[in-house]
Amino acid sequence: MTDKRTPGGDSDKAYTLSDLLAVMARLRDPETGCPWDVKQSFETIAPYTIEEAYEVADAIQRGNMDALKEELGDLLLQVVYHAQLAAEMGSFSFDDVADVITRKMIRRHPHVFEDPTRRDAFLGSGLWEQIKAKEKAEGGEGTYPTGILNDVPVGMPGLTRAAKLQKRAADVGFDWSEVGLIIGKVEEEIAELKAAIAECQPHERIADEFGDVAFVLANVARHLGIDPEAALRGTNAKFIRRFGSIEAALAAQGRGPQDADLDEMDKLWNAAKLEEKSTNQDGSSGKNE
Repeated sequence: MTDKRTPGGDSDKAYTLSDLLAVMARLRDPETGCPWDVKQSFETIAPYTIEEAYEVADAIQRGNMDALKEELGDLLLQVVYHAQLAAEMGSFSFDDVADVITRKMIRRHPHVFEDPTRRDAFLGSGLWEQIKAKEKAEGGEGTYPTGILNDVPVGMPGLTRAAKLQKRAADVGFDWSEVGLIIGKVEEEIAELKAAIAECQPHERIADEFGDVAFVLANVARHLGIDPEAALRGTNAKFIRRFGSIEAALAAQGRGPQDADLDEMDKLWNAAKLEEKSTNQDGSSGKNE
């Protein structure tokens, strides 16, 4: 691959996917590549793949299109990386990856590619689920242990996986009939957590009870049509924003959080909370509250 960049300036021609594939192959060359890249494996790259997916989601949430463009590139690099590793093993190539997903999309959208008359009835028809089920029965979704829940990836974030497991069970009728009943279960699980703490149960028991609370809260989110991970990310952002207000207020006095007691910081927190609510009522902001 020739370098199309001009000295000290931007590329005089946009790079393409084929260039990216060539760059990755060069980086992985045992003789002339990058020593770090040559040492990598599927297992060492997988955490970066997950991290890059989160950074894409973060750019979307921030509404930053420049960041999104860059983060999508980073995520694409992960796909290229895994495909290069597989190609070196003689398993598959990037072209095979593109072929598989293209075929899958065509197969799962017969109302677009085969019979357009079915398009209007697609939503709510269960057609997508039927096609996926058929693919699994025919071995088209990879090899997993048998069972309705066994192919839900272990590497998913915990709350997302909990909601996915619950959705799978609900698809075959194992579900609460209304969200109010799940709220009752939340209260039951919290009571069990409180009891475990009060009784000074072993740490593992308390952790187990806490997990039960988180799991049932994920089920509440699913019934309400809420993405539990997205909701928690929003709350994390809100916490950072409000704590930043505490830091700013203290900094104006020439102090930091370490110089204030909990009561003072709690008052500043409540002031930041009231200010945000007032701003939201004015229509200036309404996210993640």
